[in-house]
Amino acid sequence: MTEAIQLAGERTELGRAVRNEMARAPVPEATAALVNLRLQPPNTLLHDGRAWEKLTPARIVSSTRTLLASRDARDAGFLVHASYAFLRAAEQSRRVGEHLRPIVEAALEAEAMVLGSGLPACVVRVGYVYGPESADLRAYRLAFRLGRPYWAGAKNRLQHHVHSADAAAALLKAAQNGRSGKLFYATDATPASFADFGDYFARQVGNPFPTHIPRVSRVFARAIIADEHMEMVEIGVRGPAEPQVPGFTPRYPDYRAGLDAVLAEWSRRKKS
Repeated sequence: MTEAIQLAGERTELGRAVRNEMARAPVPEATAALVNLRLQPPNTLLHDGRAWEKLTPARIVSSTRTLLASRDARDAGFLVHASYAFLRAAEQSRRVGEHLRPIVEAALEAEAMVLGSGLPACVVRVGYVYGPESADLRAYRLAFRLGRPYWAGAKNRLQHHVHSADAAAALLKAAQNGRSGKLFYATDATPASFADFGDYFARQVGNPFPTHIPRVSRVFARAIIADEHMEMVEIGVRGPAEPQVPGFTPRYPDYRAGLDAVLAEWSRRKKS
């Protein structure tokens, strides 16, 4: 029997989270949808921007075009296109840098392609994703325990984050709702700066004094930190991301609750 929900990008970290969520809360068999996760691997602040080297603006557009032309998309009862909540910050801000701007333009073009494709479809802008599946979050844990500094950005620049389980639940809810032509968000309830996010995580894993790479060292920091990351933490959102996916309420309303859940899950897996 064909599964109700098909995933494009099933082998991604978020793809695993969606599968886990489907096992936890099965989707009604009457639901037929394709959820596009192919653009999601770099949608996190935990890789220092390097993941954008693989998913370039040209690939964002070409991947979306290829998916829309595929039999899977044509045969799906509904298409959910997972996009980026940071587009909202870019739309509100005059601070979008020269390296981030092409990504923003490509992502907006991809959204327009989906909504203008003639297929029953919606767009869900997903917050910066973190979760127990994240290899980058594990790398940050090691770095913090070793006392390494990180590029945090300004504390007054707030971003939308979301635990991977909540992102998965929102995408599945959007598939079930089937509201074509709409743009929704999947974020937690409390925007927060990456500096606060990172500092809290550092303290939770045993580093009481996390250190930020000084912003005056930007030129030298480029050896390890991509410009895309530096520019992303410089743009901030104002107010809540609305509308959220109808019927979706995050289990983890802020990054503290979400990171605590991640650490609890890692501990559980270690003991099992």
